[in-house]
Amino acid sequence: MSTKLILLVNAWRRTARNAALARSNGLCRRLLLATILLIMALPSARAQTATFYTDIAPILQQRCLMCHSGANPAAGLRLDSLEALLEGGAGGKVVEAGAPGASELVRRIRGESLPRMPMTGPPFLSDIEILTIERWIAGGLQAGQVSAAKESVVTQPRPAAGEKVTYLHVAPIFATRCAKCHSENGLMGPAPEGYLLNSYQSTLARGERVRVVSGNPAASELLRRVRGQSRERMPLDGPPYLDADEISLIEDWIAQGAADSEGTPAQVPTGARVRLQGRLTTMSLLDDLELVIGAHTRIDKNPRPGDYVQVRGRIDSAGRVVVERLRRRKK
Repeated sequence: MSTKLILLVNAWRRTARNAALARSNGLCRRLLLATILLIMALPSARAQTATFYTDIAPILQQRCLMCHSGANPAAGLRLDSLEALLEGGAGGKVVEAGAPGASELVRRIRGESLPRMPMTGPPFLSDIEILTIERWIAGGLQAGQVSAAKESVVTQPRPAAGEKVTYLHVAPIFATRCAKCHSENGLMGPAPEGYLLNSYQSTLARGERVRVVSGNPAASELLRRVRGQSRERMPLDGPPYLDADEISLIEDWIAQGAADSEGTPAQVPTGARVRLQGRLTTMSLLDDLELVIGAHTRIDKNPRPGDYVQVRGRIDSAGRVVVERLRRRKK
């Protein structure tokens, strides 16, 4: 046993005897914990508790790869192998050996950099999971016994028959196809029209207008954009656009209440503004969306059924669109 360790143990024994005389069990426990932490700080103890990539890989597999893998990973960052993780993404490296506090990966999973990751949270990573990743970085990004590299096949989460669609199921679509532009520093600079699609809260945010109306897909600009009913069709880098299954999943998510990852539905955004485009089927029907038109509605440029129009209005308590202005537009 090293001299330093012997001194630490002897010091603890003396302190414990004094604490026992004072009948302070709480103090004893605190002193014991402090001593253990000091001993753990010794080089020999650290060597026995080293953290390797093989320790963090299961965390990444379970919580990150649904977005950060494959040919089109979110932010150009793949996390499905040690080599890809060390390479980083479109914004540069995400881990700095020996410096967890300066590593963007840690800052994101802690919420110190926004948006907090994983994008499907809450729930986010547990304190133990975050600590494991921090220890790996602090320890120098050691590989451990990594098996021969194999291509990771990650299946996007899909609801089982009868299962409610939640944000967990649609977030990977937004992460890989939308957030490249609709994030704070996307490919186009600031997010178009200030609309962020990199977290649940921002996807449902009202801002200048709301894009997701819980329970009413046809009134949701987000869905109308990916369908191509409202201009410009999204994603802007299409074609290819979202496929039919992806669009159907987003539609079902909104129709079932636009629930978060834990299944809690969103409230109807009563009073929020909307701005929609589409084709008038009748004077009170925009494509398949029923409109509430009354004496308060301003109608411009003499729109008729079959015309492409823009609708501005507000959402009432039932999730309907109460039209404030209806005008004909060129498509």
